[in-house]
Amino acid sequence: MSILIVLLMFLLIMTISYLHRPQEQAGTRPERRPSQQTPRVGWELGFEIPQDYCFHPGHTWAAKESPENARIGVDSFAANLMGRIDHIDVVGPNRWVRQGQKLMTITGDGVAIDLLSPVEGVVSAINSDVLQDPGLVTHDPYKNGWIAMVKSPDLAVNQKNLVQGSMVAPWMQNNLNRLKATLSQLEPTLAQDGGFPINGLLPQLKSDLRRKVVKEFFLT
Repeated sequence: MSILIVLLMFLLIMTISYLHRPQEQAGTRPERRPSQQTPRVGWELGFEIPQDYCFHPGHTWAAKESPENARIGVDSFAANLMGRIDHIDVVGPNRWVRQGQKLMTITGDGVAIDLLSPVEGVVSAINSDVLQDPGLVTHDPYKNGWIAMVKSPDLAVNQKNLVQGSMVAPWMQNNLNRLKATLSQLEPTLAQDGGFPINGLLPQLKSDLRRKVVKEFFLT
């Protein structure tokens, strides 16, 4: 009888232990949202520069989350040019995009521009918050305004084709100087000295000048 009681107690303890195990150990893994790192932001030449971010010449950025995963967004230069952003369309999840291929379209004040993917890979997640509130791209482009996560097996190789480190601030300054030169020649009333151009400048441009600016700075 004592042996039977011991066996019953053992079975009871095992049952209780099993029922109290975490959900993951019991065989079902809870869905995980991509981690969101807080960027270390510095200021160089008057520009907000997030540390360890890489920038595509078409003004999108990539932040490495793991050896094969990168968070993607729009840089402050592009966000400032657009001003108010009303709508964002992103290629669907599980789509493969090449580096330099269209990843998204942003629309504001009736003007839509395509933006390119800074890395090659599969779109693994899209930021639903920014789709519901596109203004996050303008107000917080490097953190809450991120657009998508891309799983990129060749991330390390892709990063070599991007602007990074000490080159970011001079590159931003060069873009600003080129934009000012273009405006001073073709639309002098909209040119501005110092700092970023007028917020929401792009929708204010005449269509032919706007196409020129989009082609030169966004490469689309």
